[in-house]
Amino acid sequence: MADSAPARIVIENCAVATVDAEDTEHASGHVVVTGSRIESVGPGRAPDGLEGVTRRIDGTGHLVTPGLVNTHHHFYQWLTRGLATDSNLFDWLVALYPTWSRIDEQMVYAAARGSLGMMARGGVTTAMDHHYVFPRGSGDLLGAEIRAARELGVRFTAARGSMDRGESDGGLPPDFAVESLEDALRATEEAVDTHHDPSFDSMLHIAVAPCSPFSVSTELMREAALLARRKGVRLHTHGSETAEEEKFCHELFGMGPTDYFESTGWLGEDVWMAHCVHMTDADIEAFGRTRTGAAHCPSSNARLGAGIARVPDMLAAGVPVGLGVDGTASNESGELHTELRNALLVNRLGGHKERALNVRQALRLGTHGGAQVLGRANETGSLEPGKLADLVLWKLDGIGHSSIADPVAALVLGAAAPVTLSLVGGRTVVEDGHLTTADEDEIARDARDEAQRLARIAAH
Repeated sequence: MADSAPARIVIENCAVATVDAEDTEHASGHVVVTGSRIESVGPGRAPDGLEGVTRRIDGTGHLVTPGLVNTHHHFYQWLTRGLATDSNLFDWLVALYPTWSRIDEQMVYAAARGSLGMMARGGVTTAMDHHYVFPRGSGDLLGAEIRAARELGVRFTAARGSMDRGESDGGLPPDFAVESLEDALRATEEAVDTHHDPSFDSMLHIAVAPCSPFSVSTELMREAALLARRKGVRLHTHGSETAEEEKFCHELFGMGPTDYFESTGWLGEDVWMAHCVHMTDADIEAFGRTRTGAAHCPSSNARLGAGIARVPDMLAAGVPVGLGVDGTASNESGELHTELRNALLVNRLGGHKERALNVRQALRLGTHGGAQVLGRANETGSLEPGKLADLVLWKLDGIGHSSIADPVAALVLGAAAPVTLSLVGGRTVVEDGHLTTADEDEIARDARDEAQRLARIAAH
């Protein structure tokens, strides 16, 4: 007996922004999905005679784009939103570390579901988290995040973070919330060995991710880089976020952050840094020369008064740049669509003014740029035949967008567009603005309860 035709989903009669190398767009076009892959993309209606079509969607009034890719986050912070609202980074960390140091596995699971659910509802199909707080006796915190991502059906890069510089060594977190050098490296290697899946359609990558220069020893930075390259996984940390960090690096290491990173093996095409706000011309040149990536987090940088990252200059120098939500204790909205708009607007306040970024560059940052930063641009981040069917159908014919003729401008500059459909590997994750893989009321209730429990524990 001949094999049956593969199941197909057809989306047609919608605007299409492929975000491919040529920025190909169709005012009215189609996308055909077969299994987990994109079969075809083009103008007009889908080809006639397709077999095995299980769903045909009329996308009139919609725009289809690649799914959004988040490149920096801290899920656990979902439980501490709305605190220290007028603090700079260091004061904010001092205020919140005593609470963060009391998290446990149940709390992290609830926080991860809240963080992932909010992003998925807003068009994120590939999420990333940088978890670096591992209090003693707190359970399997990384596993809690992985379980939440698997249940919600979102593609996930879990960056296994670490800190080995506690208060007694001049760091900010309490000593019981940091690990020894040996424990951090052992746990990180175990996470890679247990969870990392390098296959083309992988739902889970692991990255090696010591927290930051001011919470990690030089030995941990160096050994982490060696570990990641031995295992063939990517490296992530915070870099050049504030002027205070620049001063700290000069005082402690006798050099700025970028030179310090280079001295510890932390520049390269397998590395991406969060924030990259305070970068000199030489720093940007070094990132471009080595193809070191950057996660641009405009809302968080504004919330903490950190400054404006020089994104146009980074792009001109060939630096891969994606967008990041950052932790929701410094970006309470918790969704990436806001970052498309804010990346464009915030950068126009910098030296390049109105020519800093345009709407299509902003969309590229949130899709292909993010995939590039996470090392997955061959698999996702654009709508092209053979790539993974990670895509979003945005409704643009409602009151918030219907008078904006350019659909990409409507998506980027308009109000947050409703998500009619979001597919991850061809599987439906969001439909008509709501998660299909989890109960949103339950997520909200559990997160509220765990936030209250954390506050009670921290108070005692």
